[in-house]
Amino acid sequence: MKITIVSVGKLKEKYLKQGIQEYMKRLTAYAKVDIIEVADEKAPENMSEAQMQEVKRKEGERILSHINDDTYVITLEINGKMLSSEQLAAKMDELATYGKSKLAFVIGGSLGISEDVQKRSDIALSFSKMTFPHQVMRLILLEQVYRGFRIIRGEPYHK
Repeated sequence: MKITIVSVGKLKEKYLKQGIQEYMKRLTAYAKVDIIEVADEKAPENMSEAQMQEVKRKEGERILSHINDDTYVITLEINGKMLSSEQLAAKMDELATYGKSKLAFVIGGSLGISEDVQKRSDIALSFSKMTFPHQVMRLILLEQVYRGFRIIRGEPYHK
């Protein structure tokens, strides 16, 4: 399986980079995983609704430029469907079984995901009703993908 994580913004914090590197290393036994960072759109503090939509639209264009037509897309959205780790693992296994070997997870910017990216999404996934910094979500997502592969293979994992 080829997994791409498309995320808005650059990762700056050393501790997050280290955690991400660790899970990327662990995942090499299961899949080819790439992380693509797209630039976040510079935005003023107090934006109108139209300005916010424009920021999301521009970030969305950058995201979509990295997603192929044959890729199954999972967007991370606060109002998405909540799955257990076992359910996410089952979804990943189902995709691989039915020939969807290219999977992209999309992590939007601070304002969320554009309407165009939402339309391209095959499933919207929520990790919580809480809001997390999008940089932290990369690490959480990689841990869950790793956990998913361990579940699929029947390997031990922390419950």
